[in-house]
Amino acid sequence: MIRLDRQGFIIHASANISELGIDCSAALLLPHITDLAERDHAPFLGEHVAATLAGRGQTGWIEFPVIACPEHDTCRETGCQRWYALSLKPMLDEAGTPDGALCLMRSIQQLRSLEGELHARAITDPLTGLANRQAFCASLRRHLAHGGGQMIAVFAVDGMRALLMRYGQRTADEVVWGFAKFLETMALPGHELAQLDGERFAVLLPEMTSRGAREWAEDVVATFAGLAAPASAKAPQLTASAGLARVECTVDWTLREAELGLVLARAGGGRQVAVAGHRRAA
Repeated sequence: MIRLDRQGFIIHASANISELGIDCSAALLLPHITDLAERDHAPFLGEHVAATLAGRGQTGWIEFPVIACPEHDTCRETGCQRWYALSLKPMLDEAGTPDGALCLMRSIQQLRSLEGELHARAITDPLTGLANRQAFCASLRRHLAHGGGQMIAVFAVDGMRALLMRYGQRTADEVVWGFAKFLETMALPGHELAQLDGERFAVLLPEMTSRGAREWAEDVVATFAGLAAPASAKAPQLTASAGLARVECTVDWTLREAELGLVLARAGGGRQVAVAGHRRAA
């Protein structure tokens, strides 16, 4: 429980406020309610409190993060940030004008953490940990909104269906996971990786020319073939192929062009990089 004066300064608070790094009893100057909020959210909290104290605020709860540690004024570490919800009830004097407010604050950190976890699961592939198709398409839409023009590559391990039928789902999952980790090691700073489905991966290649994108993709394909060379004649030969396209028109068009390039590359025997209408061995 917190009591505010008509300017929003804290004139009384329960002992629990010490958990937020503020000691009202030892303060020479009254802290303002916005002193509780993380710096970037203080203006929003201040506007809401000012409107409520002026008698024009909306009822209900507002949410904001608090920097809750001894270094309250300087600490900006993510682990020190906790989310709280605040509800205000204006107090009126005998003339019926606002004369401060009573505030209730409650922690919603657990709810926020759960929401963040659910969001992360919704946009992440559970097997590889990469962004999923939904997240990658959202990224493409953002790039298209700014004009597009970037290159993307769509990769797939050749012969995954035959591998699945011969060795089973567990082995296929291990190959998919391994190829995802391989792509992560080959990706350059700024590249965005995603898993489009069970066997196809996409990489957004910002600030790369079409020639640079082709050379990078060919290096990926050749390196994977070398690393995945079978140790014996009975082991499967793993190779990969890729299709390239430029981010333009729409998300569906962009992905269709890249996936058509992948189809052409695999139709040529695999271990190739192709653009729709053009093929070139790695």
